[in-house]
Amino acid sequence: QVHLEESGGGLVQAGGSLRLSCAASGNIVKVNLMGWYRQTPGNARELVARSNGRGIINYADSARGRFTVSMDNMKNTVYLEMNNLKPEDSGVYICTANIYQYSTGSVDYWGQGTQVTVSS
Repeated sequence: QVHLEESGGGLVQAGGSLRLSCAASGNIVKVNLMGWYRQTPGNARELVARSNGRGIINYADSARGRFTVSMDNMKNTVYLEMNNLKPEDSGVYICTANIYQYSTGSVDYWGQGTQVTVSS
């Protein structure tokens, strides 16, 4: 089994910054991909940013230029540095990881989420 531990959410004023972290632990053979989605009330979960840890990175249009996703492959940890935050960035940020295990193959795992609130 795999566990994703998220941290770093909170309340910040518009224009401020936050750094989210998500560490994967458990029976991990290989981490294929890690990233962050955002969930807001009444809306579908949307991709914010993701990385394969080997140079392939995707950003939502709303995040590009302000957010930076990075991975520490040795620690199986993904970070999301968020700068110049806007009220519309508020939501629950949920970590995701696609992880290979001998018993299951490659499986998507999800964290419980961390709340980010940006006040105007």
